[in-house]
Amino acid sequence: MEPTDQHPFTHWTHIALELLYWRDVRASALVFGSSLFILLSLACCSIISVLSYAALTLLSITLTFRIYKGVLQAVQKSDQGHPFRWVLEKDVSLSRDAVQKHGDAALSRINSVLKELRRLFLVEDLIDSLKLAALLWVFTYIGAWFNGLTLLILGLIGAFSGPLTYEKHQTQIDQFISMVRSQMKDVLGKIQAMVPGAKKKPE
Repeated sequence: MEPTDQHPFTHWTHIALELLYWRDVRASALVFGSSLFILLSLACCSIISVLSYAALTLLSITLTFRIYKGVLQAVQKSDQGHPFRWVLEKDVSLSRDAVQKHGDAALSRINSVLKELRRLFLVEDLIDSLKLAALLWVFTYIGAWFNGLTLLILGLIGAFSGPLTYEKHQTQIDQFISMVRSQMKDVLGKIQAMVPGAKKKPE
């Protein structure tokens, strides 16, 4: 299947994985560096200041380039026209089909999340709800140690370093994960045996 025929979510997932695995080093470095710079800036300044400075920097670059090309054309007496004409003439409007396609994909994901949250919070499966409770309890400690922005910065660094680390040390990491899962399964099995009404999931 051609990339243009792919589901929008699949297409963007493929792009994200290419960036996270550093298949194109220049593109990954650009995305990682700019994202990290923005998050670090937000840690020091308000979001309004960061957005204003970012927009001002972009405008300064385009203004400088526009003036430079204008002076150069005047000196060389050339008629190349506006340096950004190829962008200005490009159609950047969103089509109804594109909005509907991405909207449908987003709506499907949101509905799936809402159904899963309903299942967990209304304790359809006792063990899964206990897992969520344990996870939320861990998050209370994480929240006491770090604020949301710090977690975003650590998450960004982990997202761009984790896949490469896993790719290089996959065997050792898989063995460790398998050991942790086995221990967790034993613990959950003991809890399940102690809690009345807990149903054991089929293997």
